[in-house]
Amino acid sequence: MRQAVHTLVLLSTLATLGALRYATRAEAAPLRPPPIHQWPIPYGAARKRRMAAYSLRHYGEDTYTLSDPKVIVEHYTETATAQEAYNTFAPDLPDSEFGELPNTCAHFLVERSGKIDQLVPLTLRCRHTVGLNWTAIGIENIGFSDLEIIKNRKEFNASLALTRWLRCTYAIALKNVIGHNESLTSPYHRERVPSFAHQTHSDWNSADMRVYRGRLARLSCPAGSLNASD
Repeated sequence: MRQAVHTLVLLSTLATLGALRYATRAEAAPLRPPPIHQWPIPYGAARKRRMAAYSLRHYGEDTYTLSDPKVIVEHYTETATAQEAYNTFAPDLPDSEFGELPNTCAHFLVERSGKIDQLVPLTLRCRHTVGLNWTAIGIENIGFSDLEIIKNRKEFNASLALTRWLRCTYAIALKNVIGHNESLTSPYHRERVPSFAHQTHSDWNSADMRVYRGRLARLSCPAGSLNASD
């Protein structure tokens, strides 16, 4: 009888340890990305050289690579379709606003349908936010205003899912998920060219980004992933 009790205790202990090991493995699993459609713009050797030269002029860094990003910047495209936005970024021509090379770009597009397109690998820099391109991931949401995107449930939810995955993966603090209009107040903002030092855009102002961050705050990073501290 005693031996049977000992056997049952041993089996129960082993079962508990197995369950704990399973739970630990489950908790340690990283957050999976939402479905992402690969739609790369041309980013060959010439564009990389121009990005490195841009980075040297504006940030004092002779590199085109993006490493350990600290900021996610939300934009809207001022286009009706993703194709129009893609056509803006794809040619490596001087940008229409400043006449600089390389052309502007963003890492992701979020379409009105909720489809997410990746245009540029996360290992490469994109020109999307003056003063932050050295450390920021750029997300372009298709539309003409912040509120248009917030009111589009499919697009807004897809944007939040993408941003959540990025911030959890790279341990980016919630306060460093910003709108383009908030760029000048970012602690990571730096700009060596005086004429660019105070340049920003109107997209995703602080009031609308408070709505965005409020929704994003409900989507916590899972245990075991790189949790972003605020």
